[in-house]
Parts: sequence; structure tokens; C-alpha cells
Amino acid sequence: MPGQAPKAVIISGGTDGMGRATALARLARGDRVTVIGSNAAKGQALLDQAANANLRFLQADLSSISEVERVAARIADEHEAVDALALFANRVSSKRRETADGLEFTFALYYLSRYLLGQRLRPLLDASPAPAIVNVAGVGNTAGKICWDDPQLTRRYGQIRAQLQAGRANDLLGVAFAEETASKARYVVYHPGFTRSGLDSHENPLVRGSLRILAKFFARPVVDSVRPIVEWIDRPPAEPLTAIDRGKPVDLSLKTLNRADAARLLTYTEELLGRLAR
Repeated sequence: MPGQAPKAVIISGGTDGMGRATALARLARGDRVTVIGSNAAKGQALLDQAANANLRFLQADLSSISEVERVAARIADEHEAVDALALFANRVSSKRRETADGLEFTFALYYLSRYLLGQRLRPLLDASPAPAIVNVAGVGNTAGKICWDDPQLTRRYGQIRAQLQAGRANDLLGVAFAEETASKARYVVYHPGFTRSGLDSHENPLVRGSLRILAKFFARPVVDSVRPIVEWIDRPPAEPLTAIDRGKPVDLSLKTLNRADAARLLTYTEELLGRLAR
């Protein structure tokens, strides 16, 4: 924005779709942007397209706890403050697979990496005058649940079940961050709706083809879905937690934003990380 100082923006899952579009939009505003992604070729393609010295690409497998810790430490070495953290990283897995940490892949990538990045970068966010975290998931959708008796889905795995559970976990992550921390960061959980983004990431070629056809007729353009994100980075909401579903505010009393469930998930997450660290 005219007259506004450039911002430091961190984007996870920023080499494709909405993450990529957000990176390019913020670069156009003069920001210093760091994109985290797993694919080196896509990262290089983004660097080549942008041709902007303010863009940095960090290659990392964000389903790995040690990799998240590594990139967070790298960002801390290179920044005195972070103004915005935009969380996009996700990938559908048709079969259950475990990460190097022994965690279910979707849970680790889609939820846990976002928890860790928010926690590890919190001191840098608090060093910014008006920091924001934007978590792009499926808030407003009430399908799916946290499988409290089996969060790692060892018994009844399904790709939709895994995606919905992680989506509900991200809803609760926003609640927990706003409730349990004294951070200056304003937290936004955002569901853009069906968008022409990430359509080539599905493992099954038939599903990829079907998604492309559906997207041609029904999906929102990426530029429309990222516009609110770009603006929130400039002007974070006033409230600690904001939930937006396809342009409309979500009532924070919605059952999927339950404070007790958020506290329960936070406890599970911290105990899980504690066990893995031993």
C-alpha cells in the first residue's frame, strides 16, 4: 500500500495455487517474502517467474517435525520480525502413510506443521507492530471431527476422513491460539471455497482430471480467493480470532470452534510433541 513500509511475509505451501498467488501479490507490494515448499523445481520456477530479490525459497518437507524446526530457526536467523504468516501447506494422501516421526501424514502436514510454525515464529510475529496469521482450511464446514480415540487414524483411515479431521483441527488451532496465548498476532481461519488451486496435487490421475473439469465450471479464480488474504496482511482484523467462510463471517459459537475442544487438542498436541522429543 502507498506509504506503508514493506512487510516480512512467510508462506507455507507457497509454490502452487493460492500460496503462490499470495506470494506474487505481496512481492508486487514490495514485501520481503519467504516461501516454504517441498518441491525444489517448483520453488525454482517461482523464483524465475518472480525475478525479485525480495523472494526467498526454503525447501522443506513440512510433514517432518525436524524440518519445520529447521526452517523456523532459519527464518529466525534472517528476520528480526515477521509481519504475516500464511499457512497453505496440504496434500491429499489416498492411503495411510506415516512420517519419519511415526505420525499420520495428513495430520502432520495439514495440522501439526501449522501449529509448530505459529508457535515457533510467535516471538518474531510479536516483534511486528501489526502481525497476522492466516490459516487457509475449511472453517464453516461442520463435516468431519477429531477422532479423539485415534487421532492418527490407525484403524479407520480414509483420505476424506483425514482431510476433514485436519480441517477441524485447524479450526480449533485458531481458537486455541487466540485463547491460550498473549500474542499480538491476529488469527484468521479462512475457507475460500472451491478454488482453481492445487488441482494437480491429487495422486489419482482420474481424480485430477475430474477436478480440472469441475473447476472449469464451478471453481473460483485464484485471484479472487487470495484477495482477502492479501488485504488482511495489510490490515489485520481487530479481534484476536476471525473466521471467514467464502466471504462471510462465521459465528465463533459454531460447534467446530468449541473452546473446550480447542483446549483438548492443544493438550494432545503438546503431549504428543513431548513424547516424540524424548
